[in-house]
Amino acid sequence: MSDNALVSVVVVDDHPAILSGIEAWFAASRRPITVLAAGDSVGEAWTEPGSTADVVVLDLQLGEGGPAFGDLRRLVDAGRQVVVYSMRDDEKTALNCLDLGAATYLTKSEGREHLVEATLAAADERPYMAPALAGALGTNTGADRPQLSVREENVLIEWFQSESKELVAQRLGISVRTVNSYLDRVRIKYANVGRPARTKASLVARAIQDGLVDVDDL
Repeated sequence: MSDNALVSVVVVDDHPAILSGIEAWFAASRRPITVLAAGDSVGEAWTEPGSTADVVVLDLQLGEGGPAFGDLRRLVDAGRQVVVYSMRDDEKTALNCLDLGAATYLTKSEGREHLVEATLAAADERPYMAPALAGALGTNTGADRPQLSVREENVLIEWFQSESKELVAQRLGISVRTVNSYLDRVRIKYANVGRPARTKASLVARAIQDGLVDVDDL
């Protein structure tokens, strides 16, 4: 999307005050964000007009049930860009959501600035890691940290900072096929140490854990 392109959103949360607050935040965004639908059921994201929204903002805990991991997976499998917005701030839940394919994970304590920026990033298919989550991930110095080559790290960081693999290839003077090869190697190395990173968002989280990239660099 262009920098000024309208972003459409469906918001799923079972707290009316939070729904109202999010709608107000989006209305005041520097870039146009319109809420097509909002409600306490994930059905809002599957029926018109919410089914056409660019981004789904999803509360992970709806009603009395457990975390809505199944709903998240179904939305991702349908090709939706999902920003999980939750009261839960533990690393395990966040990484699970990222591994399931969430565009990013935010805690509700992070408020307007980060939710707006995360939503815009999701619409543009860019990674976004809010500070609270990055801090919760900590720094990993254990034996399960994969040994990446300098070139693998360079490609990884360029990919985090670029809108496409084509741009990474141009900046590094290599082919897109080579970019994919390096990224595949990185994923294999993470999988081999028991820390799979199947999505770009989860790979960003792993890289932050391992000190390969800082939130300010994204």
